[in-house]
Amino acid sequence: MKKIILFLIILIGFGLNLFAQDESSGKLSGYMFGDYYYIVKNHNSDLKDQHGFWFRRIYFTYDYKINQNWSTRLRLEMNQEGDFTSKIAMVPVVKDAWLRYKFSGQSIYVGISSTPTWSLIEDVWGYRSLEKTPLDLNKMASSRDFGIAGKGKFDEDGIFNYHVMFGNGSSNKQEIDKGKSGMLSLSAKLKNGLILEFYGDYADHAGNTGTYILQGFAAFQMENFRIGAQYAYQLLQQGSESDKRLRLASVFAVGDVSENVSLLARVDRTFNPNPKGDDIAYIPLDPTAKYTLLIFGVDWHPIKNVKIIPNIEYVSYSKNSEGVTPDEDLFSRITFYWSFN
Repeated sequence: MKKIILFLIILIGFGLNLFAQDESSGKLSGYMFGDYYYIVKNHNSDLKDQHGFWFRRIYFTYDYKINQNWSTRLRLEMNQEGDFTSKIAMVPVVKDAWLRYKFSGQSIYVGISSTPTWSLIEDVWGYRSLEKTPLDLNKMASSRDFGIAGKGKFDEDGIFNYHVMFGNGSSNKQEIDKGKSGMLSLSAKLKNGLILEFYGDYADHAGNTGTYILQGFAAFQMENFRIGAQYAYQLLQQGSESDKRLRLASVFAVGDVSENVSLLARVDRTFNPNPKGDDIAYIPLDPTAKYTLLIFGVDWHPIKNVKIIPNIEYVSYSKNSEGVTPDEDLFSRITFYWSFN
């Protein structure tokens, strides 16, 4: 049944696109990325020497411009589980489903849309195909929410910008409690290439629990080089239990060495163990210890919209509360990416 529904959605999308081309208002697009991976070593000895192919994301998007001010998007996402145990066929889920009204450099969104949490950081990092941004990787928040959002600029040149959202706090899933979430990003993109952002949010959950996040980001971007750094703090209220805190910092750099080759590197450091570490897809982390993640890659893009990226992800751990240092993780991968529009 799910395959039939997906086929009908794609068929309708193509039909709408053919019709919309007469008005130059409809567009189909998408991208896919995944890896051939080999686990050289891992804190979980059962995963050592595991290797294979997987898709980590497939997007299929239909954008429709209703008129000069109104537009809408439907985006489907598919991916393989990445938990090294499931053997499930990819099933599409709704990633975006929004209606947008644009006026005077401002936009209002209603529906499932991107949160402000790491939208800017992910754009500057530019390698979601290689790895998620740190808060995303550590499952500290979500990239989507169902609600109402505002996004735009404070000045004509678009130097000072905002992105605010009020939503369910349940990502793109069904709302099941009375709690809601509020998010705010304030950013500046200066003409000398400097980018600054301050972000904060609050999410209220059932059982007198909730989360707060504060985050700062700074980057410097030139035509052939960019560097960025962020620091984030999260407070997790546990109701009757003691509150938990997660802190992390990250630095990355990307530079072009030729027309078709770029080098990239990133270092993440957590200052608290992440209790969700075992649940992180594709690169499960030890939940008992602080860690340092090193990413290095070579991006070869032979033609537009195609990338082949040999890369490694190396994780070293600190001693945990029991005085034990988990074994290191080392993932070697060849990541592939292509897009269409």
